[in-house]
Amino acid sequence: MKNYIYSTGRRKTSSARVFIYSGEGKVFVNKLKFEKYFVSEMNRLIVLKPFKIVGDVVLKDIDIYVTVSGGGICGQASAICHGISRSLIKYNNDFSFLLKSNGLITRDSRKVERKKFGFKKSRRKPQFSKR
Repeated sequence: MKNYIYSTGRRKTSSARVFIYSGEGKVFVNKLKFEKYFVSEMNRLIVLKPFKIVGDVVLKDIDIYVTVSGGGICGQASAICHGISRSLIKYNNDFSFLLKSNGLITRDSRKVERKKFGFKKSRRKPQFSKR
């Protein structure tokens, strides 16, 4: 029997693998402490949003280890939030309604549209010149 819960979270081009162990509330992201990896307070709040919804008591009973790659720091924070939400449902199925009603289970599938040939960007055409 495995002694951890695993789930994946994604946002834009970021992908996060979340492992939940029994412990005393430590959070590690890419082998660094959570506070050291996410310097911005806004990104910390995004990552800990599932625990604010289900209750901070749950965080004191578990340790979280996350490996995240791709994208920027804000996309990575959202990917970790998605992964933590999915793993909390595996941890306790009663959290499903709370997390789903707050929109944390749904994968945000918006990505950057690719650049097309003959265009400056994905939809920006070259400037039209009459003469």
